[in-house]
Amino acid sequence: MTIPAELRYTSDHEWVAVDGDVATVGITDFAQNALGDVVFISLPEVGDTITAGDVVGEIESTKSVSDLVAPVSGEVVEANAAALEATDLLNSDPFGEGWLVRVRFSELPEELLDAAAYQELIGE
Repeated sequence: MTIPAELRYTSDHEWVAVDGDVATVGITDFAQNALGDVVFISLPEVGDTITAGDVVGEIESTKSVSDLVAPVSGEVVEANAAALEATDLLNSDPFGEGWLVRVRFSELPEELLDAAAYQELIGE
């Protein structure tokens, strides 16, 4: 199971990469593996204001439907159009081309986990 050390994580199995005041968000390798083949995703739109902890989208797979929970609060500045078109990117490259949204935030939540804490959470 891949758990990049430079990222932050949520207990909802999402990752957060911080670049200045923009957070890129995606699902973890653990999440994509548990979901199975992703067949549909819905994402917030550019310009939407989202709040950490709120459901902002959906990820549907051949096994189940999961909520996309916002790990940070702020304004959506980009949604991954490539992932909307080719949902298999979430399975094949969850930490790269399979990212979901970019959010301009003012503050990172303290609850975000480092790689070691996330690894402990999933029992790896």
